[in-house]
Amino acid sequence: MSMPASTAKPARVALVTGASRGLGVALTATLVRDGWRVIVDARDGSRLHTAVDDMHADDQVVAVPGDVADPRHRLQLVAAVADAGGLDVLVNNASVLGPSPRPSLAAYPLAALERVYAVNTVAPLALFQLTLPHLRPAACVINVSSDAALEPYEGWGGYGSSKAALDQISAILGAENPKLRVYAFDPGDMATDLHRQAFPGEDISDRPAPESVVPSLVRLICGSLPSGRYRITDLASTGS
Repeated sequence: MSMPASTAKPARVALVTGASRGLGVALTATLVRDGWRVIVDARDGSRLHTAVDDMHADDQVVAVPGDVADPRHRLQLVAAVADAGGLDVLVNNASVLGPSPRPSLAAYPLAALERVYAVNTVAPLALFQLTLPHLRPAACVINVSSDAALEPYEGWGGYGSSKAALDQISAILGAENPKLRVYAFDPGDMATDLHRQAFPGEDISDRPAPESVVPSLVRLICGSLPSGRYRITDLASTGS
């Protein structure tokens, strides 16, 4: 006698870049607790594997160490997505600050600026292009932005302009792909390694922990808000 076909829904799948620390690891841990399968990457392979081991969820997390600016690594990530059978959420979280102390644009090393754009701007678009054939219906893409994309902070010209470009890319992707939800997400200041690099020697312990931002990010992932740019304050105030 044949057994009835399984009616269990396939696990939801997310790809989260920059997941060895900060917002990336906090979001991954939450998705794992909610039953997601998560593909993660980070430049520091040792730290990435330690973060995954701490979650005690080897069957749910696929770690692919590497640099999102490397085209070969991006192909490895997409191969992991294909092995998972599709993708529900792409979170482009990996970022680099650039030189620290932060130089003015007049003195910004152009090679360093190219590196900032390669990681913060080009890589998210490249991953979108590669994962688009694997995105499931109603999937969403989240590009992590910054208030530095909008405000002309002195010394933030490299990082801020890379995020401003990412904001515009996100907006256009949303217009060009109406069946998807494409978000630029501004999490506000957080107590992360990137912010410690930005303020060397300063006490930034008063900044919110990345874990406090995750509920608002999950609202975007699991909700139905239209494509657009959202700040954490927008999501916290609406509860959407």
